[in-house]
Amino acid sequence: MKKLTIAILYGGKSTEHEVSVHSAGDVCVELQKKHKILPIFISKTGQWFLQKKCGFKTKNDIEIFPLFDGKLADKNGKKNKADLFFPVLHGTFGEDGCIQGLFETLGVKYLGCKVLASALAMNKELSKEIAIKSNIPVLPWFSLNKNDKLNKQEIFKQAGELGYPIFVKPNSLGSSIGITRVNKESELLPAIKKAFKFENHILVEKGLDNAREVFCGIIETKPNTFKTSACGELIKSDSEFFDYETKYHNPHGCDMEIPSNLPKTVQQKLREYTKQFFIALGGTGLSRIDFLISKDGKKAYFSEINTIPGLSKTSLFPNLLKEEGLPYSQQLDVLIKTALTRD
Repeated sequence: MKKLTIAILYGGKSTEHEVSVHSAGDVCVELQKKHKILPIFISKTGQWFLQKKCGFKTKNDIEIFPLFDGKLADKNGKKNKADLFFPVLHGTFGEDGCIQGLFETLGVKYLGCKVLASALAMNKELSKEIAIKSNIPVLPWFSLNKNDKLNKQEIFKQAGELGYPIFVKPNSLGSSIGITRVNKESELLPAIKKAFKFENHILVEKGLDNAREVFCGIIETKPNTFKTSACGELIKSDSEFFDYETKYHNPHGCDMEIPSNLPKTVQQKLREYTKQFFIALGGTGLSRIDFLISKDGKKAYFSEINTIPGLSKTSLFPNLLKEEGLPYSQQLDVLIKTALTRD
């Protein structure tokens, strides 16, 4: 592969800002071995800054502005040109189609899912509908909108029909942000109030007792050709479920088991579901799909899809593919090559 100039974008206006910066660190280090990189930090207010080294903002960073055809200019008119844009932007404004729409408008090559697939994937309710259309099991749910007139008794009734425990979650946020496990009716309204702090559209979803969280990655090895990964599992220790604190701040919160010890037949079915869903979504580039598995391993349910999963060397996605025989550096090579050759 010839040497390229690759703009790596991270940070952003999302609640996952810090996770994004951490995730991009290893990407920058790895790609600069073969290519020229333009580390671009996006602030929480949406400003773009060109950095000398990937990380949080420093006083020496230069504010830049995206132009057409891959050009980036600072306030003095100095320009850089990128051959490819590599978003490592988790959550809102990164995974939801917003940055992808900007890339399309600017007429630049970029890595990952396109606009519609990104937007659909970010919407948990629409993702569930795609899973249902693809004959992939999902847990029952109902949705609430903050702008609607909410009837408490009707909410209690619907929740009771689902059966406790249930989970209340924002519809379009990642990393388990704003999610509450609800074990009884008295906990429901506070959980709904909490979720509405993050988003106007929320889901109330049937919980699965002692659920196992299992993951499968997928990568586009060339246009319209996909490779699924080994299945991995998060093993929790001292938390009821994998909330944001458990995933990112609690050193004893969870461990990865790659590959999962699920029966081979179950793992193969999850790999089939992953490919089915990704194709139905119109996905490109990469994704990680999360499943909830019953304690006995016999029942599997689609949970959600992450179109820009964590990409540090310790993240799930790279390690899932590494287990499948694709090292970290080769994963990035494949993603870049496919993005450049895709229409």
